Amino acid sequence: MKEANAPRAVIYCRVSSKKQVRQGDGLRSQETRCREYADFHGYQVVHAFYDDISGGVVSRKGMTALLHFLKQNRRQGIVVIIDGLDRFARDICSHWGLRKLLTEAGGKLESPSFEFGEDADSVLRENVMASVAQHQRQKNAEQTRNRMRARAMNGYWVTRAPIGYEFERVAGHGKLLVRKEPLASIVAEALEGYASGRFETTTEVKRFLEAQPAYPRNSNNEVHIERVVEMFERPVYAGHITYEDWGLRLVRGKHEGLVSLDTWQKVQERRNGGVPKVPARQDLSEDFPLRGFVTCGHCGEPLTACWSKGRSARYPYYLCDTRGCEATRKSIRRDVIEGEFETLLQSLRPSEGLFNLAFHMFRDLWDAKLVSARTQGAALKKELQDVERKVGQLLDRIVDATSDSVVAAYEKRIKELETQKALMRERVENCGRPLKSFGETYRTAFDFLANPCKLWHSDRIEDRRAVLKLVFADHLPYVRGEGYRTPKISMPFKLIGAANMGEKGMVPRGGIEPPTLRFSVACSTN
Repeated sequence: MKEANAPRAVIYCRVSSKKQVRQGDGLRSQETRCREYADFHGYQVVHAFYDDISGGVVSRKGMTALLHFLKQNRRQGIVVIIDGLDRFARDICSHWGLRKLLTEAGGKLESPSFEFGEDADSVLRENVMASVAQHQRQKNAEQTRNRMRARAMNGYWVTRAPIGYEFERVAGHGKLLVRKEPLASIVAEALEGYASGRFETTTEVKRFLEAQPAYPRNSNNEVHIERVVEMFERPVYAGHITYEDWGLRLVRGKHEGLVSLDTWQKVQERRNGGVPKVPARQDLSEDFPLRGFVTCGHCGEPLTACWSKGRSARYPYYLCDTRGCEATRKSIRRDVIEGEFETLLQSLRPSEGLFNLAFHMFRDLWDAKLVSARTQGAALKKELQDVERKVGQLLDRIVDATSDSVVAAYEKRIKELETQKALMRERVENCGRPLKSFGETYRTAFDFLANPCKLWHSDRIEDRRAVLKLVFADHLPYVRGEGYRTPKISMPFKLIGAANMGEKGMVPRGGIEPPTLRFSVACSTN
């Protein structure tokens, strides 16, 4: 048992990462060696401080607590025991900065691996050892970066797994990105929805993600818009890897993409202004899905909506709020306007015969497209070779260029060609081989065409708003007391003849007029 007046000491231990804490025994080994040193010199260890951060960082939680403890016990002359100089710091500036702070706080540094001193020779040895520690840290970081870059060049993602993926050990690959459901399907739907125009803005994508219980949120229980932008910018979701700092762009990945590269490129075009965007409404809610889409039949302005408070309950209404309109502030019960809308949707359902005819037409077009695609492979390969040749020419010009602006222009053009090359490579590989079967590709679309009311009854506001965009080509005018005026429906419903089918029929074989001696025809009228 140590004497009560034995010199007091504290121990400082450090490893470079939390992973070393979980999987290694470095902190405990350092502490054991330091306690052995303290026992040998008769020190009384009163506290131990720990860090799991790089030695090149000065501001550390454990080190801050240690300095605070020394200041509180400055008069006692506390001895600070470290296992080695590389555990104290691995940067020469950080080393001497911490040494100064420790001395000012009243501490005295000791180690079982190194003898500290104030003479010139001792300071020289300390400088050399601190420089060696810094060199080792920099060399380790350099080797790690080189190995990570080489692995990325081979098509492997080497940083933290993006949302929708997780790492799994796969034979022949090591740690490989694999789909993590249901997040993978959520991310794919968000990207495809934005590329197709189902979501007009990043704000609509944000709302969609927030409506998914499985999607991670921040401390405010929301999905920040920056996370949406980050998702859009990552080609890893299209099965490709980009690390601009390492000079790697659109390297074909070993993992499975959630969407095609073509879909990802469409997302970039929309973000860069290639497709006009409609501002997202901030007042949309599940209570009034028709708000902003149904317009007043008198003035043409979109109807608004609100809850009206009665004596014992609240009642939902749509209304026109345009000054000067003859229908202004005249409310329409929600069940009336939405009930008539469902009746309108029901009237757009195609007959079974026309629906089957459209289905077989699409199937014939699908088969014809497959045959045509198989013959395009040679032409696409030739175009790919031309693009590669252009990239080589631009690289040669960069070597000879002396102007920074010219080099920047060449580099920008090379990036564009690299993107084009990756797209063409994907098309060559998939030429004549669809990503999904006919049934998988068109099942949802035909289900919707057969019965748009089914999607309208969804609990998600995004699905109900999608019905409005997919079925109708323009806003729906509504006259209070009369109902909806003739709607402008979208092209798919026009093609399958869903509208006003009750007014169409086959003309008798004899025709409308008496037949002539030579002709007898069958035709249809509108």
